Amino acid sequence: MSWQQVIFDLLIALVLVFVLITGFAYMTFAERRVVALMQVRIGPNRVGPFGLLQPLADGIKLLFKEDIVPTQADKPVFALAPMFSLFIALVAFAVIPFTVAFSFTINGDHIVLAGALADLNIGVLYVFAATSLAVYGIVLGGWASNNKYSLLGGIRSSAQVISYELALGMSVVGVLEITGSLKLTDIISFQAHHIPNIFWQPLGFVIYCIAAIAEVNRAPFDLAEAEQELVAGYHIEYSSFRFAMFFMAEYINMITVSAFATTIFLGGPLGPFTIIWPWLSGLIWFLIKVVILLFIFIWLRATLPRVRYDRLMTLGWRWLIPLALLNILATAVVVALTA
Repeated sequence: MSWQQVIFDLLIALVLVFVLITGFAYMTFAERRVVALMQVRIGPNRVGPFGLLQPLADGIKLLFKEDIVPTQADKPVFALAPMFSLFIALVAFAVIPFTVAFSFTINGDHIVLAGALADLNIGVLYVFAATSLAVYGIVLGGWASNNKYSLLGGIRSSAQVISYELALGMSVVGVLEITGSLKLTDIISFQAHHIPNIFWQPLGFVIYCIAAIAEVNRAPFDLAEAEQELVAGYHIEYSSFRFAMFFMAEYINMITVSAFATTIFLGGPLGPFTIIWPWLSGLIWFLIKVVILLFIFIWLRATLPRVRYDRLMTLGWRWLIPLALLNILATAVVVALTA
């Protein structure tokens, strides 16, 4: 690998981090405006034209707020927990193909971009491994705060993630059986020569969407921070920018699971026609699909009430996991008969 390729990959990594952090900021703005419209309110519209500078104002406010640390907290773990959550949220996106592969030449050196920062042969496993680590930041933050409500929020989150991670992982096994690969670019290539996998695996897609909402602790499955029971849950003792890092991790995880669903089920950067250059068209189609899935996250939060914890567990263990197993079995039979 040439040094030009290394520098180009580093630049792409920095751009991805910038885009994810900016995407988080404007996801909060979009959520506030969309929920306001659904509830016949105005929402933030004062800072900048149409309120577009509100995320910047919120970031500056959080940056300069007093950083309060409980006297009885485990201070090193208390400080590291939100950083760990944010780091894991960022690295999970590394293997997501956000455009079609392309290459170009600089000073005689051939620079290649596979469409993702890293095109791993075990891309699917990498995403699940990275996202499964996110719960450690939540659990450590709840435990290190030395607050019973924080601890209960962390424990709830761990139980919830363990329960729904099983359904989340099994929901994509049908796609892997059809495509025969764990490489995300291979899965996209299969969809390029056939049809999007959502048409082969509609049940798997529905299971994935429900499990993903629970995985990222979003309403109506945000039991780890249920304010009527736990005040604010695992991050109750956090303030200033440390609270913002937990917030950033949650929204970046939403972007990641939406991008992963786009890749696995919706064809990734593939579209029905080329708008402009192939690599730019791929990026545009990818963003359109991800934004639609993120809108559904917001829509659900504005529409559905928080479910009871026992019903959350019942949905995962009694319904989603058996349905995912049934989907895997049915897909295996069809693949074996049509091979």
